[in-house]
Amino acid sequence: MLQVLAKRYMFFALSWFLALVSLGMILFGNLNLWIDMTGGTQSEFRYSDYEFSKDWLWTLAQDIAAGINASENVINTVNVYKITGEDSFVVEAWFIRDLSESEIETYKVAFRDSVQEKYSALWDIELTKYTNIGASFGDYIRNTARITLLIAIAWIAMYIAYTFSGTVSGISSFSFALITIITLFHDVIISTGLYILTSSFFPQFQIDTFFITALLTILWYSINDTIVIFDRIRSNLREFWWKWKELDEIIQLSVSESLTRSIYTSLTLAFVLVCILVFWPDSIGGFTLAMIFGTIIGTFSSIFIASPLLYELHRKTALSEYIPKDELSEEDKMVV
Repeated sequence: MLQVLAKRYMFFALSWFLALVSLGMILFGNLNLWIDMTGGTQSEFRYSDYEFSKDWLWTLAQDIAAGINASENVINTVNVYKITGEDSFVVEAWFIRDLSESEIETYKVAFRDSVQEKYSALWDIELTKYTNIGASFGDYIRNTARITLLIAIAWIAMYIAYTFSGTVSGISSFSFALITIITLFHDVIISTGLYILTSSFFPQFQIDTFFITALLTILWYSINDTIVIFDRIRSNLREFWWKWKELDEIIQLSVSESLTRSIYTSLTLAFVLVCILVFWPDSIGGFTLAMIFGTIIGTFSSIFIASPLLYELHRKTALSEYIPKDELSEEDKMVV
C-alpha cells in the first residue's frame, strides 16, 4: 500500500520545487507568445503544385524580414507552416510593440506585399487570406484569460464548499474549498511553467488562445479527480469516525481505495493525448501538450497534495458525529 501521508513532506517539497521553478519561468522566462498575444500578421497562400519545402518558404520570408529590419528592428519572429489536407500554407510574422500602431501597420503591409511578390514570382502561388492582429487585441486576450481563470477557480471553490458541507463535525467544508484553490493554482502554475520550458527548446509550442483553453480544461480535469478522492474521504469519515479516531487512517484508506481508479483514468487520457500530439495537425499541438502536463500534474496534486493537506489542516481535530440542523431542537438551532 502506498503510504501517501507518511511521505507527505517529500511530496510537498517536490511540489514546492516545481512551483518555484515554474514561477521563475513565468516571470523571467522567454515567453513564446503567438501573434494573438502580441500582435502580428497571418497570410495564407494557395499553390497548385507542391515543388518546394516548408524550410525554403521560411528562408525566403526570413530574408524579407531581415531586409525590413535592416532599416528598423520591427519584425520579431517569422513562422511558416502547411495547412494539413489543403494546398495551402501560412506565413506568420510577429511585430515588436515599441513603435506606434500606424508605423507598425506600414511595416505589416510592406512585409505582406513583399512576401506575396517574392512567392508569386517563383511559383504559381496566390494570397487568399490575410489576417492583421493588433497589439491591443493581445492585451485583451491576456487580461481576459487571467480574469476567466480566477473566476473559474472561485466558482469551483464555492461549489466544493457547498457540496462538502456537513461531512463530520470539526471538519469544515471550507477546508475542502481552500485545498481546492491551492491545488488548482498549483496545477495551473506548474503546467504553465513546464510548457514555457518546453517551448524554449521547441518553438512550435506557443502560448496562444488554444493554450488558455487547455488551462481551463486542466481545471476541469484536476477538480474532477480531486472530488473523487474527497468524496471517498467524506464517505469514510461518516462511516468510520466512531470506529477510528485517527484521521490519518481514514484518509489513507480513502486514497488507497481511489488510487487505482485515478491512475488508470489518467493513463488512458494521457495515452489519447500523446496519440493526438504525434498524429494530429500541428495547429493543436500546444493545446495537447499543455493537456498532457495538466493531466500528470493534476493527478499528482489530487493524490499526493490535496489529501495530505486535508490531514495537515485537521491533524489535531477530534472527530465527532455530524448532526444536520433539521435534526436539532429549536433551542439548539439558535446557537448552531
